[in-house]
This record gives sequence, C-alpha cells and structure tokens, in this order.
Amino acid sequence: MTMSPQNKNVVIFCSASDRIDPKYNEAATAAVHGLCSKGYGIVSGGTVKGTMRIVSEAVATCGGHHTGILPRFMEPLTHPALDEVVYTDTMSQRKELMREGTCACLALPGGIGTLDELIETLTLRKLGRYGGKVVALDLDGFYAPLRGLLDHYVKTGMLEEGDRAQIEFPQTVGELLELF
Repeated sequence: MTMSPQNKNVVIFCSASDRIDPKYNEAATAAVHGLCSKGYGIVSGGTVKGTMRIVSEAVATCGGHHTGILPRFMEPLTHPALDEVVYTDTMSQRKELMREGTCACLALPGGIGTLDELIETLTLRKLGRYGGKVVALDLDGFYAPLRGLLDHYVKTGMLEEGDRAQIEFPQTVGELLELF
C-alpha cells in the first residue's frame, strides 16, 4: 500500500447507506477536505455506496491520496476515483489492512459495520495492537449512546478509565480537525 509521507494516513470508517441525513455527508466532506489540507492520506472502504462515495469524491476534489480496501465480493462497487485499490478475501482482512500504517482511525456516523470497525479498533488500541488515535465524530450526539455505554462499562468495572479515555468524541468537524 502506498503511504503518505511519514505514514500520515487516516482510516475513515463510515456509512454505506444512501438513505442518511445529508448533514452526515456534509460533515464527511468537510472532514476529508480538512485532513487533506493538513497533508493526510485517506484509507477507506472505497465503494460507490453512501458516505464511502462522498469520502472518495471529497479526496478527489482536494487532490489527496486515497486508498480503498475492499473484499473481492465488493469489487463491482469499487469507486473509480481511488488512487489505489487493495482487494482482500475477507471482511476481517479488510479491517486489518485498513488500519495498517495509519496514525488514526476516524469513525464518521455510520451503521453496524462502522460500529464493528470502531469497536475492534478501540479493542486493539486497548491491547496495544493499534498505536493510532481512535476518534468518533459525535455530530449532533450520534455517538451519545456509545459514550454512555462505555461510561457504564467504567462504572461497573468492565473497562478501565484509562482505556475509556483512548477514544475521543469531538462534536463538530472543527473540534475533530483540532485533534490532527
């Protein structure tokens, strides 16, 4: 996989749905433009579906480098604007390769796949197997239920406070970009 200078790449996990509130895609565009302007390369799911499509279009308009990682069964959904495409045999391999060489994981508002990717990455961070930042854009409280669940885990002793602190929940794109 080609990397931006000094492994300055961010993996973006996001929605594959075309039926979401436009504000989430507007935030995705703004976040991608901000990250590209700071010299970050983008790694994503790379399909033509939902917010993944929006991410690809945003990277293309700002001239950044974009790597899409897809399982082979999704090959027909590959976005044509990707700079680089990597195909995997399984979804698990996809997630692993998406994180590889990145300095941060950014979860935009998304569905169950995004939640899976985010929680796995947070778990790997907790176990010392992922060294990048873990960030979830909590636009209009989208991730408030997850924040509450993680706080509940701390309260019940199921999660250490230090491990809970390994995920950040900026509420605006501006706050998100300040983390980079």
